[in-house]
Amino acid sequence: MELFKCLFGLVVVFACDAFAQDPWMQPLQKNQPALPPQWPQQQQKVPPPEAPFDKCQVEHANKIQCGTADITAEQCENINCCFEGRQCYYGKAVTVQCTRDGQFVVVVAQDATVPNIDVDSVSLLETNDPSCNPVDVTSAFAIFQFPVTACGTILKAEEGFVVYENHMSSSYEVGIGPRGSITRDSHFELLFQCKYSGTSGEAIVMEVNVVPPPASVAAAGPLRVVLQLGNGQCYSKGCVEEAVAYTSFYGPADYPLTKVLREPVYVEVSILERSDPNIVLNLEHCWATSNPNPQSFPQWDLLVDGCPYYDDRYLTTVLPVDGSSGLPYPTHHKRFIVQMFTFVDQNNFSTHKDMVFLHCTTAVCYPSSTNSCQQPCHRQRRAVSAVKKVPSSRTTLVSSGEVILTEQRPSAPNTRR
Repeated sequence: MELFKCLFGLVVVFACDAFAQDPWMQPLQKNQPALPPQWPQQQQKVPPPEAPFDKCQVEHANKIQCGTADITAEQCENINCCFEGRQCYYGKAVTVQCTRDGQFVVVVAQDATVPNIDVDSVSLLETNDPSCNPVDVTSAFAIFQFPVTACGTILKAEEGFVVYENHMSSSYEVGIGPRGSITRDSHFELLFQCKYSGTSGEAIVMEVNVVPPPASVAAAGPLRVVLQLGNGQCYSKGCVEEAVAYTSFYGPADYPLTKVLREPVYVEVSILERSDPNIVLNLEHCWATSNPNPQSFPQWDLLVDGCPYYDDRYLTTVLPVDGSSGLPYPTHHKRFIVQMFTFVDQNNFSTHKDMVFLHCTTAVCYPSSTNSCQQPCHRQRRAVSAVKKVPSSRTTLVSSGEVILTEQRPSAPNTRR
């Protein structure tokens, strides 16, 4: 004989009103257990009447608390539960409740039908969501609790009311033989509703507190950096050229630029499209070449580990960038000044290149208790072992446009580097 499970049954409807004056849940229409159809009796002997069914006759070990611990007997009955002594508990029936916070509570007792329901087989019909499974199953009860907007609930509108409707069913085993099929299991299907008033209102006292801004979120991503040359100039008495130079910058159409020897070149390197105030831009290495290729030779160092290259007679000047700069994120910028020079031949010291391109490798640093992201610079050359190198995979290379030397001041060849 082959066994399988199927679903069918009667429909029982429960409803509750959300505007009822119950302090915990809404009153429900009391449900009576579904009884099997009565077949005509052919016996002449009438059986003695059975004792009336009492849904509140629940063994102590099977009692499940209904409502809050301080609920009264009247409040307990209003939510379709049983009260004995000082305890409110679910009876041997199908109990449907609607909470004020928009939750379905459905408790199915195994004694709700004759013969009894297999509570392990009870389930909601139109969902595969694990959160819609019973929150608890005992030997005598299956307990469901879920939002009225979830688990396949259907929303209906009636005049002055909002109705949420769902249904569940139990399964039963069918034995299939060569000439017929039978079942010995009880089965039921339940259609249940929560009905909320669409016009009632509640007075709510609210206190609005100021919420602090969310913490900055640091995430991995491409670092976009730009190298610009400042072109701001002083036109008034007392103007500080270093400060004014960075108020405006040369654009792509301005290149190539023309400079003379020792004329200051104002360089700014900045992070683009970042708004995290905690990050700090560091310059790892800045140098110059005679053509656009940053790996070409000859080269001349300008900054090493963010500090001026100390074998240069005309040291690169690193300028501080702080809140007085007027920039929204000062730590996203680095500024330095280079005095214009030209490359010479290493054999005869003749000037044979009049073009200069500037390049910098950059990295972003996040300050911590062990790393302030500061790059201390001292007059003496620092030991290589004391410098924390940044992996090349985490640095970004940025370059300038072409700067042309237009006038060479006469001077004797100088072999000093």
